[in-house]
Amino acid sequence: MQSITFDLSDLHRYGTAFYDYLRLRKRFFVDTLGWDIPHNDSVEMDQYDNPLAHYSLVLRDGVLIGGARAMPTTSTWGQYTYMLRDAVAGKLVDIPAQVMGAEVQTPRVWECTRLVISDAVNTHHDRSECLSLIVEGLADVARRHGATELMSLSPLSLMRALRQLGWQADRIGEPYDNPGDGRRYAVLSMPAEKRVPALQH
Repeated sequence: MQSITFDLSDLHRYGTAFYDYLRLRKRFFVDTLGWDIPHNDSVEMDQYDNPLAHYSLVLRDGVLIGGARAMPTTSTWGQYTYMLRDAVAGKLVDIPAQVMGAEVQTPRVWECTRLVISDAVNTHHDRSECLSLIVEGLADVARRHGATELMSLSPLSLMRALRQLGWQADRIGEPYDNPGDGRRYAVLSMPAEKRVPALQH
């Protein structure tokens, strides 16, 4: 598996990877989960896919198999900022405004969104490796821009998966059930540096 990171200024270096990521998002979030988000017959793309966004994608034998998006919590693009802050402000009808206790706006914290792994990655080992590469890419980009923390609105099951990979993920918001897809979500937060394993004596 190969990890790549980029923003809109250099996505051309990776061929169709960005478009393939948007296609994978459409298959998962729209076709599988039934989310009412902007899409056409081929791809899903929203207001946060703008020049402030960065991407961490994973390829296997040249084929896009997973990825996620990240942006600083200081972002502003037109009437939008970043997803969780806009949710707290009541701009996003599908995410409850009380999902976070207070809005976050600091260059030290980056938000991660649209995490997806292809169904073609069908073993636990391979899915763990793909997730690990995606998250390491997100953390690396965030650290290079001065961030020390990542946060995301994610299924609660992701917290355990991240901890198993060595990331100290914790819940910082109250969980809620999404009636549309039947999954339970909460805001998760973790340091942008992986936890150092305890020394074995």
